[in-house]
Amino acid sequence: MADLFAQEEPKRKESGRPLADRLRPAKLADVVGQEHLTGEDGVLTRMIHSGSLGSMIFWGPPGTGKTTVARLLAGETHLAFEQISAIFSGVADLKKVFEAARLRRANGRQTLLFVDEIHRFNRTQQDSFLPVMEDGTVILVGATTENPSFELNAALLSRARVLVFQTLGEESLEKLLARAEAAEGKPLPLDKEARAVLVRMADGDGRATLTLAEEVWRAARPSEIFDAAALQRVVQRRAPVYDKSQDGHYNLISALHKSVRGSDPDAALYYLARMLDAGEDPLYLGRRLVRMAVEDIGMADPQALGIANAAKDAYDYLGSPEGELALAQATVYLATAPKSNAVYTAYKAAMRAAKEHGSLLPPKHILNAPTKLMKEEDYGAGYRYDHDEPDAFSGQDYFPEKMGRRTFYDPPDRGFEREIRKRLDYWTKLRAERNK
Repeated sequence: MADLFAQEEPKRKESGRPLADRLRPAKLADVVGQEHLTGEDGVLTRMIHSGSLGSMIFWGPPGTGKTTVARLLAGETHLAFEQISAIFSGVADLKKVFEAARLRRANGRQTLLFVDEIHRFNRTQQDSFLPVMEDGTVILVGATTENPSFELNAALLSRARVLVFQTLGEESLEKLLARAEAAEGKPLPLDKEARAVLVRMADGDGRATLTLAEEVWRAARPSEIFDAAALQRVVQRRAPVYDKSQDGHYNLISALHKSVRGSDPDAALYYLARMLDAGEDPLYLGRRLVRMAVEDIGMADPQALGIANAAKDAYDYLGSPEGELALAQATVYLATAPKSNAVYTAYKAAMRAAKEHGSLLPPKHILNAPTKLMKEEDYGAGYRYDHDEPDAFSGQDYFPEKMGRRTFYDPPDRGFEREIRKRLDYWTKLRAERNK
């Protein structure tokens, strides 16, 4: 009986490990979805064949194999593998890791130090890696889900190569499910449609795919096959990968803004829906729509700003879910409105001129003269009241004398700005005639 329990113990330990852990690849070539890095002609494969690794930053979404690849790299290059997380480690922890790495190096073995969530370290902590990278004490492999250009010090980035890990496609996720079925010795109890839904739920995350598969096997009764609706009831639908303060947030708001700018209402609605579905603050989206109205539409359709503001206020008044429709309406209006950044460009040009020319006094003829001294200094002298002039236009120069007349606003010949262009051209003609 004791022998029987001894034989069963490894099985129980194995079955107690999560499926994602049990299916970790044993060699680099087994990693799915990152063939540009781990394939026969991949960057990492070439590094291994050269016999020399440099420090690297692995940038990519969760569940794409960053930790697994780092561990396999250490194994295939016979380096000591050390792993820490920036979330749970401080300066004292780093000192201990560096000291252990120095001791190994003195004994003839280099250390591959894998730092998960490396972007969580502050500037000083990131700088502490520089000496041990430069003297070869460690080969640093940092993993981040955030854009390294924004989150990591320039000095650290200059000493490490950034490798991009891609979101796993459907084909890669299907490979993982096939491996899981082989390991479990049974097929997933899902019909064809439900299987496709599970892959979509995983949202390109390999670990999430295997976790969802495990949940399905746990929930299924003998001979039970789940359809798509049953699957969603069982797993309660995994939320989209989206952190409102991180890259996912900025990627989607950029996509929304550029879809509006590109006059594509369908794409704009899609990204608006993506963000609302992921739990984004609708008032934040309302504020961004206001920004799009002034930056990308401007005077081509002056009503755009009012409509964007009204949509924001409507959501604030109605709340959810009715208020989201106002945001959708504004999104479609902005996407289908004529586009112009002429005011935006003019403002930036005027701001540059204001900074370049300093505190120049406006021309005296447009200055008020509330005191006798100011009148004696010719403040207000020669001012022509435009309403008393023919066409209500005097044509006077309002720029500082030392600066000279400038043109900042150049409306294009589209939308409402077509009419503004006509007015400006007419006033330019009058100005030339009246200042001969």
